[in-house]
Amino acid sequence: MQPIIDCNHVHYSYHTLQGETPALCDIHFHVDEGEFVSIVGPSGCGKSTLLSLLCGLNEPESGTIYFKGAPITKQSRCHIGYMLQHDHLFEWRSIKKNILLGLEIQKKISEKTLLEADHLLKLYGLYRFKDAKPSQLSGGMRQRAALIRTLLLHPDLLLLDEPFSALDYQTRLKVGNDIGGIIRNSGKTAILVTHDLSEAISLGDRIIVLTPLPASIQSIVATDFPKGLSPLERRNTDAFKGYFNQIWKEINPYDP
Repeated sequence: MQPIIDCNHVHYSYHTLQGETPALCDIHFHVDEGEFVSIVGPSGCGKSTLLSLLCGLNEPESGTIYFKGAPITKQSRCHIGYMLQHDHLFEWRSIKKNILLGLEIQKKISEKTLLEADHLLKLYGLYRFKDAKPSQLSGGMRQRAALIRTLLLHPDLLLLDEPFSALDYQTRLKVGNDIGGIIRNSGKTAILVTHDLSEAISLGDRIIVLTPLPASIQSIVATDFPKGLSPLERRNTDAFKGYFNQIWKEINPYDP
C-alpha cells in the first residue's frame, strides 16, 4: 500500500543574518493511510518545523517528501488539513459561519455541504451553539469547531500542531479524548506534534522520538493497545506506563 506521507532523508536549516543553524538531519519515515502518528522530542527540537515541511509551507534543503506518491504541490496542499495551537475562529462570525469558512474560500458551499456541516455539528454536540459567537463557547468546544471546519474540507491528511496546548489540564484530557475519537472514527490519517508525552502515547499508533537540535529520529515506537480503547482508557493500562517510561528515558537520558 502506498503511504500517505513518505519522508526520505530530509535535511533542513534555519537561515538568519547570524548564519545557518541545522534544524533537521536525515529525517526518514512514512505514514500509512488511517494511521495516527505522534511526534515528540525535547523543546525546540524542530517538531513544528517538520510539520511545515510535511504540508509544503517550506521545502527541504535535501531529501524528498512525497504525499500520496508525488511531490507536494499547491494543488495537493488542498488535501492536507492543518490544526494549529489556536483555533483561529473569527469572533464576528457565528460558529456555523466559522466552520464554513474553508468551504467559502474554496467556493464549495452547496446544499450538500451545508447539510454535512449540520450533521457534524449535531454529531459533535455543537448544533445548538451554531448561532453563538466563539467567545460564548468553552476552549474545548472551540477546538471541536476548528476540527469540524477542517473535516468539512475532506483532507486526506490531518496535521495537528499542539492543538490542545492552550487548554487547562482537565479540559485538555477531555478534548484530546474527544478529538482523538473523532479522528479515528472518521478514518483520517493524522500526525500530531506535542510536548505532552502522555498525549502522544494515548493517541498514537506510532510515536516518532526526535533528538535535540539538529533533530534526527532517535526511535519509532509502535503502540499495541487492545482495540476499541479510548485515549483516556489507554492511559490506565500497564502497556501505557511501559511506553511512557521507555520514551521518557530516551528524551531525558540523564534523568535518574
